[in-house]
Amino acid sequence: MDDALRPLHDWLTANVDSPLLSALLVVVAAVIAGKLMHLVLTGILRPWARRTKSNLDDQLLRYLQRPIVLTVLLFGLYVASGRFELQLGQQLLITRTLQTGALLVWTWFVTRLCSMLLRHASENRDRYRVVETRTFPLFENLSKVLVVVGFVYFMLKIWQVDATGWVTSAGIAGIAVGFAAKDTLANLFAGVSIVADAPYTIGDYIVLGDVRGKVVNIGLRSTRIMTRDDVEITVPNAVIGTSQIVNQSGGGDARMRVRVKVSVSYDADIDRVRELLLQLADAEPHACSDPEPRVRFRRFGDSGLDFELLIWVEAPELRGRTLDTINSAILKTFREAGIEIPYPKRDVYLHQS
Repeated sequence: MDDALRPLHDWLTANVDSPLLSALLVVVAAVIAGKLMHLVLTGILRPWARRTKSNLDDQLLRYLQRPIVLTVLLFGLYVASGRFELQLGQQLLITRTLQTGALLVWTWFVTRLCSMLLRHASENRDRYRVVETRTFPLFENLSKVLVVVGFVYFMLKIWQVDATGWVTSAGIAGIAVGFAAKDTLANLFAGVSIVADAPYTIGDYIVLGDVRGKVVNIGLRSTRIMTRDDVEITVPNAVIGTSQIVNQSGGGDARMRVRVKVSVSYDADIDRVRELLLQLADAEPHACSDPEPRVRFRRFGDSGLDFELLIWVEAPELRGRTLDTINSAILKTFREAGIEIPYPKRDVYLHQS
């Protein structure tokens, strides 16, 4: 043996049963195992993940590296601590400290994982309709709250702390807060249900009771609607959650059907009436050609024959101006064609005795 290595050989021979040497070897083995895990993640799994279309697996591997390596090192320290003849209290203190470290590491990982998944969902609205760009902060904060609650629970379990008193106090405080802010909480939960159920989105035209307008903002407490009079109305979400909502922009197509009702006298030629109404519909600039306009003879009215012209417009906000132009055109055209638009009449007979 080389004279330079003889002192090291003699020291290892003399301390082969030493707890310090054994613990040191365990730590070195844990470091090597951590390096190997790092190489597996970066050298084998990462190139495989890059071949996929999604970048979720790449981010997942990047976030997994630190927790896995640190967990291996913490486990090595735990095994190394067992090489020493420690008292029960000292061993429990070391074990709980290492478990706390592992809990912190994996709490960090779960927080990053939730944020990554929610961001991915918000950027893919076609597949995930619940989480959107505007609601991403809400769900991210909710996930962080759940992670913190889970962290506190497991921390108390690790250190064997009796949290009965804390839970009781929190329950009483929660009941008091619930009674004090029941309206706010009702609006909050209704806002979450609106976001999850998505009965309407920003830009949709909705009818809510006597209110009709365009949705300009959806908040956790209320929804703001801009009417055709350029008046913004704020409606609490709790009211919306218990009301019938008519979404005129829903159904997968923003086009809306406009019904134009008109009556003609019993002496009018109904074929000529159909022809003129269809000509006026074709000349209307806001009317869609597909679906094509239609004319329906609805009923025999008290004063005349009731017809209905059905045309489609590209957006709900065009309904008012379309009704204005088409009604004006019908009145002028029928007057020129000699078609009478009847109105209620009463004949009064006077009898002289």
